[in-house]
Formats: sequence, C-alpha cells, structure tokens
Amino acid sequence: MEQNKEMTASESLALIAETMNNSRRVILRTNAKHFILWGVLLTVLSLVIYFLWHSTGSANWNLLWFAMPAIGYGTAALVNNKKDAEPKNEISRLLGLSWAAFGFFSVVLSAIAIFAVPMNITLIIVLLLGLAECISGVILKSWPIAIAGMIMGIGGAVAAVLLKSEAQLLLFTLGGLLLAVTGLVIKLQYK
Repeated sequence: MEQNKEMTASESLALIAETMNNSRRVILRTNAKHFILWGVLLTVLSLVIYFLWHSTGSANWNLLWFAMPAIGYGTAALVNNKKDAEPKNEISRLLGLSWAAFGFFSVVLSAIAIFAVPMNITLIIVLLLGLAECISGVILKSWPIAIAGMIMGIGGAVAAVLLKSEAQLLLFTLGGLLLAVTGLVIKLQYK
C-alpha cells in the first residue's frame, strides 16, 4: 500500500529548482545547434556581402541581409528534431521572446535606415545582437553565452564607430564566429 507523503516546503523548492535546472540543460543542449546555425549563416552572409560590396563599390548588396531570416528559419525548421524538442516553459518562452524582439528591432530599424532616416545600422544591429545573446546567457545561467554577448555588443559597437563602409561587415563575420563557437562550447558541455 502506497502512502501519500506530503513534501515539506524545502523539498518542494528543491524539486522546483531541480526541474528548472534540468530544463535549462535541455534548452542549452537543443539550442547549441541554433547558435551554430545562425553563427555560420551570419559569418557566410557577411563575407558574401563584404566581398560583393568591396568588389563593386555598391552598398546595395546590404539588401541581401533581408534574406537571412528566410534562410535561417527555413534551415532551422529542417534541422529541428522532434525527439529533441525543448521543453515549453517560462525559460523557453523568455528566450523566444528575446530573440523575436531582436529580430523585430533589427528588421524595422534596418528598413527605417534604408528608406527614411540614415543611421549607423551596423552599430545598432551588433549592439542588439550582443544584448540578445547576453540576455540568453543570463536566462540560461550560462557564462559563455553571456560573456560572448557582452564582447559582441560592447566590442562590436566600439568597432562599428571606428570602422568605415564595408569593413563594418567584418564585425558580423566575427560575431557569427563568436555565435558558432559559443554553440560548439555548449554542445561539448551538454552532450
């Protein structure tokens, strides 16, 4: 005969903490491939745009950035494995909202910079990207992600002011490499 045992407050809190930590580990493990995917995509696309701009002298090649979400989300849909689905909870919801906000601000500010108010969009996007990655690290309690985001955001913003024209695209190349390396570190850490 099984007895119903009521948990003490401390046992209940310990169970909640363990559940949240397990959830973080699963989310980190499943998102490692997304960091790698978006990092590689960012690196490749920034290099393509850099070389096209550098060889033609035309900044219009920056319009290729608008293809990135379609390529990235399409590839992510193919890469996602249903058996490795991440848990749906507050942590995954906050992560999704953080990256959705990054995407929204990036696309809207880029469109405004192209069609209405010229601005240093590289500085803004690299700062937003670093912030989104740093926030992800904080939510997931992952120092490698948080630190990589800080480096990308702060270092990228300073470099965006110092670099001119197509050379600024190399910041996204470095940012993409940083994302991909972060994904590899996570993948190795949470096999």
